[in-house]
Order: sequence, then C-alpha cells, then structure tokens
Amino acid sequence: MFKGRILLITGGTGSFGNAVLDRFLNSDIKEIRIFSRDEKKQHDMRVAYNNPKIKFYIGDVRNENSLRDAMIGVDYVFHAAALKQVPSCEFYPIEAVQTNVIGTENVLNAAIYNNVAKVVCLSTDKAVYPINAMGVSKAMMEKVFVAKSRNSKNTIITGTRYGNVMASRGSVIPHFIEQINTGKPITVTDPDMTRFMMTLDHAVELVLYAFNNGKSGDIFVQKSPATTIGELAICLKRAYNSKVEIKNIGIRHAEKMHETLLSKEEFIIAEDLGEYYRVAADNRDLNYEKYYSKGSTKVELKEYNSFNTHRLSEIELRELLTQIDIK
Repeated sequence: MFKGRILLITGGTGSFGNAVLDRFLNSDIKEIRIFSRDEKKQHDMRVAYNNPKIKFYIGDVRNENSLRDAMIGVDYVFHAAALKQVPSCEFYPIEAVQTNVIGTENVLNAAIYNNVAKVVCLSTDKAVYPINAMGVSKAMMEKVFVAKSRNSKNTIITGTRYGNVMASRGSVIPHFIEQINTGKPITVTDPDMTRFMMTLDHAVELVLYAFNNGKSGDIFVQKSPATTIGELAICLKRAYNSKVEIKNIGIRHAEKMHETLLSKEEFIIAEDLGEYYRVAADNRDLNYEKYYSKGSTKVELKEYNSFNTHRLSEIELRELLTQIDIK
C-alpha cells in the first residue's frame, strides 16, 4: 500500500521515526517527510541517511499552517510528535496540552484539509487511568482523534497505544546502561514495579497493523509481555558482567506501580484479534435516550495491565534485549 506513496511522520526525528525510515527506505515508497521542530536532529538525520527519498520540514504541530503546507500531496501520516517525559509535563502541563492535545487537532485538521487517506496517532499506556499530566494529555489526545474520526470523511483516523519501548530516547534501559558503564549504582524506583516491554520493531508493527486493519476511531493495542524494574536491572547487570550496586530510591512523583493498556471498561468491548486488541469507537450521537436503552451485556471487569500480562523470564528478557540496539 506504500508503493509510490508519500508518508509524513510528525516528530519524525525521534526513535519511532528512525525505525520507520530503517523499515521503508529500501522499499518502493516514493517519499518520507520528516516533520519536526528540531533542526539539529534533522541535520544529523540528513547526514546519517543521505537518501533523496527523505524530505525534511521544519515546523511545530502547534502551528496548523506549517502542517498544512507540509501535508500537500501526502497520502499517509504517522503522528508521533509529543511531549512524553513525565516530569517535564508535570512541571509544564499547559505545554503538554498545547503539543499533545491541540497539536493533535492541528495535525488532523491539516490532514483532512489535504485529503490525506490515513492517519495513525501514537498514544501510550499512561493515557489509561492517567495520574500525571502527560497521561491526561494523551488521554485527551485519544478523545480528540476519536471525535474527529466521526466527521473525517475521506480521511481514516486510527490510533495505537503501547507501553515502554525498549531503548527509545528517554527510556530506562539506556539510563541503566549509562550507570553501569560509568560505575554508578543502578537507581531503581521500586523493584516490584512492572512495565510492558516492546522493541521499536514491535512499535512499528503495531502502527502498520492499525494502518492496514483500522477503521476510523479504532484504537489498537498489542499484547505485550512485561517485567519488573528490579528484574530488568539485574538482567542488565549480569549482561554487562557488572558489580555495581542496585539502589532502590522510591517511586517518583506521578509514577504508577503498574501500567494499563486496556481499562476495565475498554476490555468489555475490546475485540481480541490474536496478537492485538481492537477498541472500536462509540459512534452514537448525542441522543441521550440511546444511552439508556443500549449497552453491553458483558459483566467481566478485568483490565489488561503490566501486572496480569505474561511476565518475562530472565531468559526471555535477555533474548528480548538482544533485539534492541544498545551500546
């Protein structure tokens, strides 16, 4: 479906954008547009890839006009631009709203204006039962794209939601490895804290699955294994044959012990697709009478989280770590 097509990636200089480039540059895709506000990262990417298929657009998702210009002639959009560092969003929640919520609406408005065929929006497990500003802004981002999908006409809008992407920028694995390499203690917030584990390749696969199978308003979740932060630290310590101390420092402000990919309410209506779950949009209108006369007959209240998913053994975790690019 990408043959001869033009794909635009917002926030394209990030880990996800690089993974998409690695996946598609040698295919018969016509052009990949990288849209971001960081000219230094764009320069580094331009030099590293040196490929005429990649076009670079300086702009910010907060500015709809720059998005409209960048999307002229675009067939598909992967919307990955976001503020996603929990502490930063806690201190500057309005900035998270401007980028994650209003920025998403700008992306979708520009896509609809330019008759883009498909948009896939990337979300996070922190949007489910959110307790921090980043999660709240991502939850609202999901509400925005589901609402916009009801009237998007020729533009199909879908979303994905996933947990920790191993070795992505700002994630805990590079942080632990840096501590090991510098001989510092590995700082663990709580050894029993669990997190979903998926590689960047898995993240790309999830987005492509949503791209190929999604109807407007759908949210897709990939079934992912999990590990505890304590087990991850021990595994990395052994992998590097390190003797550094593992130091428990306590849960940081606005952190959860376990992350959730599907809420109890979503799990009731989710469609099990084998390796994925699909949560379809509720496309009822504001005729409130329907809300009293129609509903689900399922009563099982069970969420899908990093505590009740498959727990990686040490061997499985080590195998997964071999699949990521870490130094």
